[in-house]
Amino acid sequence: MSQPVGRVPQRRNARSNRARILATARRELGRNPDITLEELARASGVVRRTLFGHFPGRAALLEALAEEAAETLQAAVARGTDPAEPADRALARFSLSMWPVGDRYRMLLALAHRDLGAERVAEVLRPARVRATAVVERGQRDGVFHPHLPPAVLGAALEGMTIALLEEANSGTFEDDGTRTAVATLIAAGVPEQQARTVVDGIAAEFAAEAGPEAPAEA
Repeated sequence: MSQPVGRVPQRRNARSNRARILATARRELGRNPDITLEELARASGVVRRTLFGHFPGRAALLEALAEEAAETLQAAVARGTDPAEPADRALARFSLSMWPVGDRYRMLLALAHRDLGAERVAEVLRPARVRATAVVERGQRDGVFHPHLPPAVLGAALEGMTIALLEEANSGTFEDDGTRTAVATLIAAGVPEQQARTVVDGIAAEFAAEAGPEAPAEA
C-alpha cells in the first residue's frame, strides 16, 4: 500500500523538529536550568504545540535527554575499550572518549538529582562505571596504578573528579578539550606526571588521526 502524499515529508520534519529541540535543550539548559518549555520552544524555532507534541512536559524532555546521553555514553565506552593495551593507555583512552560525552551533556549534571533522580543518573552512568572499575582493577594488578583504594572506590573518585571538572567547565572557570582531565585522571590513579602527559598525548594523537583533517572553514 502506497503512503499518502505528504506523509514522508511530515515524518521527516517531525524527526528534524525533535532533534532540533533536543539540541537546543542541551545548549539552553546549560545556560539556564530553569528555562520554561515555552522559552525553549521559541529558542528552538518551533511553536509551543510542536514542542509539547514531542515532549508533553519537562520530565519527558529530560528523560529524552537522559536516554540520548545513555546511548552516546555506551558508544563512547565501546570506543574506549581495548583489553590488550596497558592500563595507563586504556584509562587515558577511556577518559578522552568520555570527555566529549560529558561536555555535551554536562547540563544534566545541574539537573540530575533535582529532576532525574539518583537512580536514573546511576543507570545512565553504569556502563562507564563498570568499564572504569575494570581498567583500574587491571592497572592495580599490573602495578601501573596505586593499590591504596579498592578499584570501585578509586574509580568512583576519578569519576567524581571528572564531574567536578565538567561542572567547572559548565560555569566557565575551566577550559579543556579532555586532555587536561585525562592527565589529571592518570596522575590521580598513581601514574607519574610526565608519563601521564606522554600517554595522553599519544592517545590524543591517535584520536586526531582517526578524525582526519578538519574541513576547511567556510568563508
